[in-house]
Parts: sequence; structure tokens; C-alpha cells
Amino acid sequence: MSVREYFIKMAGGAKGPPGVSFTEIIWSWLGSAIGIGICGYISSAYFEPRDLTLIIGSFGASAVLVYGAVRSPFAQPRNLIGGHVISGLVGVASYQLFGETIWFAAAIGVSVAVVAMIVTKTLHPPGGATALIAVIGGEKIHSLGFLYVLVPAGAGAVVLLIVALIVNNLSKNRKYPEYWL
Repeated sequence: MSVREYFIKMAGGAKGPPGVSFTEIIWSWLGSAIGIGICGYISSAYFEPRDLTLIIGSFGASAVLVYGAVRSPFAQPRNLIGGHVISGLVGVASYQLFGETIWFAAAIGVSVAVVAMIVTKTLHPPGGATALIAVIGGEKIHSLGFLYVLVPAGAGAVVLLIVALIVNNLSKNRKYPEYWL
């Protein structure tokens, strides 16, 4: 491939994404507000007083998928739960093995999480952030050890899933999930 051909590939060529109706926007907003709100409330009221958390940054990206892109393969329950749990496991292991060199632990954690999600058919892009948070999350996250996989990664993803099942199916124009396994 020539240099010119290489750069031509970056020009794109497909049309932009289609517009979204106002109703779809409202349902996406409602699901996101409820899902993240519940995680945040439960975290502040019950988990944080016990030096735990139920909310991590990667859940914001999960909310985009499970409430705003409900048909995406990345938004399906297998991907949501599996992606966070597998990536949490990989991220904690990476920190415990390579945490003396944070940049290396971060690179290994995210890259192995991506491969593990692909191999297990649980690819969920926010999972990469879940692995990264396990490495760079600071002492509070590091002190959780492998509990991080269950709380917040697994339990928070389950809360988002329950809200997605309820809210996404209230609309006559939405169906969630497209598949479970």
C-alpha cells in the first residue's frame, strides 16, 4: 500500500449517522439519569461509608450504550456484564503483577482486557476503562483488590442492566435486549 492510499483511507466516505427522534432522546436521557442516579445514590448512602463504591467512570460510557444505543452489540447484557467483570479481573491482576510500573500495568491491563473481551464475545468498550481504573484508580480502588470485580464493576453493571430492562421497554419503539447470550 502506498502512502497516498494509506491517507485516502482516512478520508471516510460514508454518510453521517441518521438523526434521532426527540422521543428517543428523552428515553436515552431518562435511562441514563435513573441508572447513574441509582448507582450514585446507593454508592453514597451504603457503599462509601464502608470504604466501597458502586460507581466508576466507565459506567458513564456504559450508560451511553445501554440507554442511547440499545441495539448495539456492545450494549447487550452479555457484553455489559461480561465486559465489566472480565476487564475488572484483568485490571486488578495487572495492577497486582505490574503495579510498580503504572504505565506498564495500565497498558497490559487494557490490552489484555480488550483481547479477553474479544475472545469471550463480551466486547464492551467501557470495559477498557474499567480495567484502566483498576490500575490507576488510587488507594481506595487498589485496597479493594479482587472485590473490585464484584463491587463496583459487576454490581454497578447489574444495576445499569436492570434499569435498561425497565426503561428501554417502556417505549413502544424500543426493545431491549436484542439478545442475552
